[in-house]
Amino acid sequence: MLIEPLSSQTLPALVTLVLALWPECSFEEEWENYQRLLTARDEICYLAKEGPEYIGFIHLTLRTDYVEGASHSPVAYVEGLYVRPEFQHQGIGRLLMRAGENWAREKNCLEVASDTELDNTESLVFHQKLGFEEANRIVCLIKRL
Repeated sequence: MLIEPLSSQTLPALVTLVLALWPECSFEEEWENYQRLLTARDEICYLAKEGPEYIGFIHLTLRTDYVEGASHSPVAYVEGLYVRPEFQHQGIGRLLMRAGENWAREKNCLEVASDTELDNTESLVFHQKLGFEEANRIVCLIKRL
């Protein structure tokens, strides 16, 4: 298992994974959105690779505006986290989150935040297992670094 930052070579794989998470999006729009991350200073994507296949990703941003439950600024915010279904429950999401947390620490963050849909109990349980605490019933999550 390899966790690596986004590069121009891995951009097509990332966009494919993004569309698996958010199928209502278009390839062209997501390509454009994630291409700008190649030079961004306040955002990062990491991809998980098993053999020749990319099987998951995490996308984080630095937020300096209000983040539900946060008491410090900036806050690293998990904008997206996805692992292909056949690779879930194997610790890959945890490894991706660890890479994101390390990036957050490098950016002087003391907290990392996330959110999930109210009915996404699997995501809520995943976050709680990683140490996130529910911050509000709109299901905003926070984790101390």
